[in-house]
Amino acid sequence: MNQYRLIFEKPRRTTIERRTVPQPEGNELLVANRLSAISAGTEMLIFGGHFPEQMAVDTKIASLNGVFQYPLAYGYSSVGEVVAAGNPDNAEWIGRRVFAFHPHASHFTAAPDALLPLPNDISIDDAVFLANMETAVNLIMDGRPLVGERVAVLGLGTIGLLVTALLSRFPLDAVMGIDPHRIRRDAAADLGATDLFSGQETDLAVKPASMTVESDSDGRADLIYEVSGNPEALNVALALAGYHTRLVIGSWYGTKSTAIELGGPFHRNRISVTSSQVSTIAPELSARWTSQRRLQTAWVMLARCRPGRLISHRFQIQEAQEAYELIARAPHETLQVVLTYN
Repeated sequence: MNQYRLIFEKPRRTTIERRTVPQPEGNELLVANRLSAISAGTEMLIFGGHFPEQMAVDTKIASLNGVFQYPLAYGYSSVGEVVAAGNPDNAEWIGRRVFAFHPHASHFTAAPDALLPLPNDISIDDAVFLANMETAVNLIMDGRPLVGERVAVLGLGTIGLLVTALLSRFPLDAVMGIDPHRIRRDAAADLGATDLFSGQETDLAVKPASMTVESDSDGRADLIYEVSGNPEALNVALALAGYHTRLVIGSWYGTKSTAIELGGPFHRNRISVTSSQVSTIAPELSARWTSQRRLQTAWVMLARCRPGRLISHRFQIQEAQEAYELIARAPHETLQVVLTYN
């Protein structure tokens, strides 16, 4: 039996390594992958060659050790089934559906503590969104939306759509989604966004059509999430912001940069800018929140939001190059793209 493993060889070029399926040793378990999600953020930076070389790939996940450099195995959202155990004492794992933060591969070995059993009520289509849902939960925790606020989400990729789905469960005055692609705006509407913009409007800082609360506010966003992956969106965010608006940046831009307009209203508006990254918990929340508690919350949110409906394209692992080219060439056609394994 063969193992198929995705490798980023160089910018815009992937290959599929074919090896013998690894055998679990000691305490290891063998997982047959069923589905893995392509990240349109970090992963497409790797595909495009926009990562800072020699930066650590991940400081928390053992399967993603090493640094950013080609050739590189990457991916962090796999759902499969345990098919063998190196230790007979772990035989009860065989047959379990599991999630793993692991690079794209048809088979892989992992220790039991690196695998997360799927709850019985979660499908593999929903479970493959776990990593992104945990990121969305972290973004909500860092932004801390308040009742009656107007919240804007810049970028309606998978992360932005999951943030939108979570925000729709708060008693907010408006959830505004901003993205140039119609397919994503439509998905955001289905997930509960109240106002949608392409980003090409002459003035986005207007009172949303859905605004229900009359007040003396300037009508600008109280809270903004920037999750587009495009640093130029920061200037759109600043245009939407009012006095002491909270701006939470969840994008990782890699080596991409742009000129940020800090010489205008930003200087006097005391805009609060926060970076949000899922590998840590905000210090002010860490007294009561742990990564495990946040992960459990992500599972609950998967059950409530059912994001599997956001899967727009499925490619066999051998067709991975075509999948990445589609995301790069036609983002207006895609939501979540996944790799499948026979």
